[in-house]
Amino acid sequence: MSTWLCVLVQTPAHAALGPVLTYRSPQSLPPGTLVRVPLGKRETLGVVWEAAAADASGEIDADKVRDIAGTLEGIAPLGAPWQQLVGFAAQYYQRSVGEVALAALPPQLRDLSPLQMQRRLKRIKPPAAMGGTVQAAQALSPEQAAVLEQIQTHSGPFLLFGATGSGKTEVYLHAVATLLASSPDAQALVMVPEINLTPQLEARFMARFGPVYGEQAVVSMHSGMTPPQRLKSWLGAHSGQARIVLGTRMAVFASLPALRLIVVDEEHDPSYKSSEGARYSARDLAVYRGKLEGAKVILGSATPALESWYHSRPAAEGGRYLRLHMPSRIGGAQLTNTDASHATGDANTPAGQAARNAMRAQSGTPDGLPLVRRVDMNHQPRRAVFSLPLLDAIRERVGRGEQCMVFLNRRGYAPVLHCADCGWKSECPHCSAHQVFHKIDRTLRCHHCGFTERVPRACPACGNPDIEPMGRGTEQLEEQLGGLLADVRRPGTESLEHPQGLPLRIARIDADSTRLKGALQTQLAAVHAGEVDVLVGTQMIAKGHDFRRITLVAAINPDGALFSSDFRAPERLFSLLMQAAGRAGRDAALGARSEVWIQTFQPGHALYAALKAHDYPAFAEQQLKERQQAGMPPFSAQALVRAEARTQEAAQAFLNLARQAALSDMAQWPGWDVVLEQVFVYPAVPMTIQRVANVERAQMLVESPSRAALQKFLAAWHDVLHATRAAPDCKGLIRWAVDVDPLGI
Repeated sequence: MSTWLCVLVQTPAHAALGPVLTYRSPQSLPPGTLVRVPLGKRETLGVVWEAAAADASGEIDADKVRDIAGTLEGIAPLGAPWQQLVGFAAQYYQRSVGEVALAALPPQLRDLSPLQMQRRLKRIKPPAAMGGTVQAAQALSPEQAAVLEQIQTHSGPFLLFGATGSGKTEVYLHAVATLLASSPDAQALVMVPEINLTPQLEARFMARFGPVYGEQAVVSMHSGMTPPQRLKSWLGAHSGQARIVLGTRMAVFASLPALRLIVVDEEHDPSYKSSEGARYSARDLAVYRGKLEGAKVILGSATPALESWYHSRPAAEGGRYLRLHMPSRIGGAQLTNTDASHATGDANTPAGQAARNAMRAQSGTPDGLPLVRRVDMNHQPRRAVFSLPLLDAIRERVGRGEQCMVFLNRRGYAPVLHCADCGWKSECPHCSAHQVFHKIDRTLRCHHCGFTERVPRACPACGNPDIEPMGRGTEQLEEQLGGLLADVRRPGTESLEHPQGLPLRIARIDADSTRLKGALQTQLAAVHAGEVDVLVGTQMIAKGHDFRRITLVAAINPDGALFSSDFRAPERLFSLLMQAAGRAGRDAALGARSEVWIQTFQPGHALYAALKAHDYPAFAEQQLKERQQAGMPPFSAQALVRAEARTQEAAQAFLNLARQAALSDMAQWPGWDVVLEQVFVYPAVPMTIQRVANVERAQMLVESPSRAALQKFLAAWHDVLHATRAAPDCKGLIRWAVDVDPLGI
């Protein structure tokens, strides 16, 4: 006797299908079972779901119900907490539950034949301890020990607020070691924001846990892996063989049946928020998943997201997280007589040492953290890229065999080419943005749609041959720095062929220089080996990397974010500069003389004052006060509805019609006047970059002081958005999407 099953399949929200589809099966299957089902003319992967058959596809015609093609034998059903996590994410982020669930599974689950799958499963062996105990790499500092004791004795969630270099990773390693030793099957999930941070993390965890639990006990999950690699890691985690899963935001959906600990490192990073598909926040879902599964959650950062900082206020004030503080760097110490002679060019005397210690004390710089220097570019030569004091400081560091890092968050040679005669600029023909000039290969590239063309010999508008770059990118910094420091020689490289020594080596790391596979790892290895004297790059080099020889970090022209229309821009800038500063002086022997140079036209700005004192709490207090006054998150909840169409008129018409229909219809519903009083829907406006790849884009902001009211409104609005799509004024509409808790407006 056959039975009907409700099965999730990967249908996007705009497909107008039900949340689940109904299929026939020769036997009843528990929810979470992976099955192959026919969908149209193809066969796809599905997940048996807990739902009433009548709710699956509306009115069911028994003659049209199709049979499942089979189950994925040997794979245990996905657990109830995983199903709850997927269901919540779909509901909260306004997406189809099938879209969220199937996107979270490795693609090869639906591509491999049953025979191929069985071969993969044979490689998965049950977990087994190899004996021995996990060895600590170093003794814990008093701060680390106190934090770990708090983690052991409280339920969390925890916000680990630790300075860069304070040893947060060591805390994670100890917490995982304690967990695995306490239970033979417990699992831990450790997340980092970007793919390029996973190799060094995997190396540390493998070195610590591989000898005891086996190499298969530690696996990674991120989008840079091949399909076979992703499947292997997923099967290892799902079977329990993998005790530790390391990954980026997608790993929050990993199937971990015995999950007991979740770590979200650099929890402030915007990369944890997905920018396409289901626009979920992996950090927020990690906290929710921890609550579902009774797992402890540790959010770690030197510059926490303001939402997390607000949630970690005292419980008496409504805080939901327990804040743990590690303000000191490992090995941090006051400047001594020994290292004073290396601190600055004129610090070879006790007087120089005293002056530097006084400078640190006056600025409020904590022990062991780099001294922040603000350079007022108003007093430098006009159009100067590098101030003279900064160049002298770089020369001094290179002369001592130390490394420097120059940070500018803009790749390419210049943001735009410009004709002074007629005003022509290198605009992209397909986007409302400029093409970036790349001098290395003489191309103009759009960083939004990818369109590339050769640099014209003369102005296309007036024929003027003297078109020139405006602004600067990392390519230009690398070139200019090479010219300005051409006389500098690397110490210890003197030879008969080079009696004065070899010239200094400058390396650039950005999205352009690391396009080839393995390029990033090769360049980072050169930095770690001391083969690079000055490292130039974008935010790729500002986060997470443990550069032991860097003692000077310079930020070039960071002022743009101070005047951005995006209310989150100051928070992102402060975080980025603090993270970049954290690359300096990570070696305890060099930490006391490490410095961060900020070249700015606004040296008196409050953000730079807080940065100089490494005072994130002061910065957060000021920002939260401003946001509270303006009714911005975390004191309100927001959602953006974005529309893409062939014309800007169609995109805005769709949003405005949906707004009018929702407000007029909902006003008639009993009891909804209370909801509508708490929800404000702004009119549609073009996006900042309104055209990308010949597609026009518009957005509409929905805001409410009540998250519950906003969610209720969005859920009811969903059908209105679907219906509005067919309106005559919306002809040319391509797609629309809801972004709950957006990071960019």
